[in-house]
Amino acid sequence: MLLSTVAVAWAGGHDTSAWQPHPGTLLTRWVADVDPALPLPEYPRPQLVRDGWLNLNGPWSYAITRSPTPPDVYDGSLLVPFPVESSLSGVMRRVRPDERLWYRRTFDVPEAWREQRVVLHFGAVDWEATVWVNGALVGSHRGGYDPFSFDVTDVLEGHDTHELVVRVFDPTDAGDQPRGKQVLDPHGIWYTPVTGIWQTVWLESVPVEHIASLRLDPSLEHAHVRITVGGADPVRVTLHATATVDGDVVAHASGRPDRPLQLDVPDARGWSPDDPFLYDLTLELRRGDEVVDRVSSYFGLRDVAIAEVGGVMRIVLNGEPLFQYGTLDQGYWPDGLYTAPTDEALRFDLEITRALGFNMVRKHVKVEPARWYTWADRIGLLVWQDMPNGGPHVGYGHGEASGDVPWAAQFERELFAVVDALQPHPSIVTWVVFNEGWGQHHTARLSEALAAHDPSRLINAASGWNDLGTGDMLDVHWYTGPGAPEPSPGRASVLGEFGGFGLPVLGHTAQTADNWGYQSLPDAEALTEAYLASLERLWPLIARPGLAAAVYTQTTDVETEVNGLLTYDRAVVKMDVARLQAAHAALFRTPPVQLTLVPTSELEAHDWRWTSEPPADGWTGLDFDDTAWDLAPAGFGDGYVPGAVTRTPWASEAIWMRTTFELDADPDALTDLTLRVHHDADVDIYVNGQLIVTLPFYTQRYVDVVRDDALRAALRPGRNVLAAHTRYAWGGQYIDIGLSVLHASPTR
Repeated sequence: MLLSTVAVAWAGGHDTSAWQPHPGTLLTRWVADVDPALPLPEYPRPQLVRDGWLNLNGPWSYAITRSPTPPDVYDGSLLVPFPVESSLSGVMRRVRPDERLWYRRTFDVPEAWREQRVVLHFGAVDWEATVWVNGALVGSHRGGYDPFSFDVTDVLEGHDTHELVVRVFDPTDAGDQPRGKQVLDPHGIWYTPVTGIWQTVWLESVPVEHIASLRLDPSLEHAHVRITVGGADPVRVTLHATATVDGDVVAHASGRPDRPLQLDVPDARGWSPDDPFLYDLTLELRRGDEVVDRVSSYFGLRDVAIAEVGGVMRIVLNGEPLFQYGTLDQGYWPDGLYTAPTDEALRFDLEITRALGFNMVRKHVKVEPARWYTWADRIGLLVWQDMPNGGPHVGYGHGEASGDVPWAAQFERELFAVVDALQPHPSIVTWVVFNEGWGQHHTARLSEALAAHDPSRLINAASGWNDLGTGDMLDVHWYTGPGAPEPSPGRASVLGEFGGFGLPVLGHTAQTADNWGYQSLPDAEALTEAYLASLERLWPLIARPGLAAAVYTQTTDVETEVNGLLTYDRAVVKMDVARLQAAHAALFRTPPVQLTLVPTSELEAHDWRWTSEPPADGWTGLDFDDTAWDLAPAGFGDGYVPGAVTRTPWASEAIWMRTTFELDADPDALTDLTLRVHHDADVDIYVNGQLIVTLPFYTQRYVDVVRDDALRAALRPGRNVLAAHTRYAWGGQYIDIGLSVLHASPTR
């Protein structure tokens, strides 16, 4: 697999020695490696590689005006591809919605390209770009996250040196276009806006008949990949595909370039986080024996689906259930904003995520350069890819925008453009369409259309807030959590966001004061303990209700948010690395099987002996005679408590209740002994006469309470008794209790 080719640098007329990051900002260590003559020199499109290309990154002239016509005088020099608002651009200026950002530079075309077509590529420009070459309009593009290109061959004639001018309009949150977390007034979870060019600009030499696009649909189950290319004339050329491993040919196929070409792979080896194996792929267009065009690529064979495993809907990778645990990754940099300083920096975020023991990352309402996904392919990190949000926000519990949705057409165009651009990457296993109701609209139609367009991946239609019953997942957000949704038929239950434990590290924050996290901790030890405690609560949720994936907020600090595992400058990992690695590894064991000792009455009624009169001493013990007490099903309550399943009325000031159960195991061999409780108000819970826990106040839903040591000490083989005393305080009243144990895999 080819990740870099030789870049032809433009010498230009700018004095690169004058460039420096804008002072007064937090910088990462990779700034020292930025070459102002040619920043980010690596080949920008690793899955469709050609030898003939010219990197146009470097210093460009720029101007910010209110005029739609090119300026006579430019304001200065800007280092492309860093956004104008960033420190690394050397400018660090904001662009208002009523302004236009202009770029200008010149370039020469190598003599060897004279018989070829010349294509001008933009990795990404936020948001509307209009492009002129040698004074001629070559095209425009709307969309801040997908690559676009223009064939500029015809406008190069008659010129030795060529002028390139780009005009950018970007309303940020004054408009309805997809924008992610960018706002004109950054605050809280909303960040500094990015305007203009923020990915590599480059020229490419191509033959008249050439491969312009690539789609790869892999299947490990069927041991093949289906290859679809765009841009070639089936009358003139034939498509040939060759897969190799370490230079040895393992598969070959040929056919018409206007139809999917199936490449069967013998003894197929799958792609997974534990074994991110990739096949090298060479694609050729041939006219007879003549090779007209040749590109290098790669593919990984993997299958991802939702399947019932042990009565629970799980995410299965290559036919096996795999709990997916990752970080919420915002993709912001203190010095480059949307743009990483170097390719090494881009790779670092993925490497450290994998090294800490995560097997997944959720790229949050942002899209990265193609090289980021190639690094994920190579490192073995599953990717959930969000579509950046646009339009106004729909409130919690308010469904989706109805009636006229003026931003819908643009959102859909950009959604499918992003999907098509990223489709060949095997690491991407889930498309996330909407997040927390931000611009949410046409949810069912879009998720169904996306599933039909790309059946090789899962669809998370709405992460958090407004689930409308569509897509492959039911996704909740639970801060600080963790928590899990109740199962939804045919869909996996996932925790799309939780955590957010905050700790500012002096000298490594974007600002010295007014930083925040969802829960602030005083030091690294407290942060580590809080995080590990949350993972202890996460493990039982994998068994019940059957959590299939979870996403922790977040990879790094961002601007005023200090809830990252790493600081914003990526200089400090805030927690004990070894303890994190061990805790994360424990999550990926075979999903636990839950043994219910005492069921709650959530789904089916379970009878208890109960009384509203104070009982005699010893009422919590196994030998107490409760036959005079009433027998009725839980839950007991008045019907006014949220989340309650009231089966027996209870209106007195207190209730005492008992139920017996059998244990056919040695208590010392049991793990994750868990009480499942919904109560209002204070409740004391006993097993065999021993007080296990006192839970104060109330809950608004059923919660799992792990009490391993206390329950293990109280339980005995054979007959046992679970007892509880609940007191009414004010408002509603309710009580229901269950007891379970998790049976983990033998590797636990």
